[in-house]
Amino acid sequence: MEAKIYNQSGKSTGSITLPESVFGVAWNSDMVHQVVTTMQANARTPVAHTHDRSEQRGGGKKPWKQKGTGNARHGSRRSPIWRGGGVTFGPRNDKKYGGSIPHAMKVKALYSVLSKKFADNEIIFVDSLSFAEPKTKDAKGVLQDLAKVTGNGLVEKKTNSAYIALTEADKNVAKSFSNMGNITVDEVRNINPVALLKSKYLIVLNPKDAIAFLSSKNKKQAK
Repeated sequence: MEAKIYNQSGKSTGSITLPESVFGVAWNSDMVHQVVTTMQANARTPVAHTHDRSEQRGGGKKPWKQKGTGNARHGSRRSPIWRGGGVTFGPRNDKKYGGSIPHAMKVKALYSVLSKKFADNEIIFVDSLSFAEPKTKDAKGVLQDLAKVTGNGLVEKKTNSAYIALTEADKNVAKSFSNMGNITVDEVRNINPVALLKSKYLIVLNPKDAIAFLSSKNKKQAK
């Protein structure tokens, strides 16, 4: 598998051989869905919290005696059927929504997403990005130049989004794109199926090192 490498002006500067094990994996929607939903559940932080009857104040004394009053029998004012009582089956912030994901499954889901994006022409390999200083104007110019690679698909809609994967942190690049709400800049070591599916396009910088890192995930899986 071959892919072209471009510079930040959108001009081809060479090509790179892509490993079939990373960019030639069959699409598995069921597995990707399972991994993505589990990752999202693990990232969930429950906030809403209601008190059950054991956490409500008061209710230590029986409202009235068991018999002889003509009223229904009650043992505590903290009962859920009383005003100011506990809540039955309400949201709790101690509830666990997440689950575990086998490493092999997570890696295969990542490769499946990468392969689909490559097949759909949604991955752009760029040798490097260089900004003398953080500047949004220059960042927009780079996107417009790279958009020519995808037939202007990168900038023809405001809703189009892109994930820029760096091999190492670069403050100038990160700050240049920080004002663009549809652009995510992060290191390739943090790449995951959830992040990729949130963005339509993937821009990979320093492809040789980035692909070597992605391939190493498969080696860890084999061990």
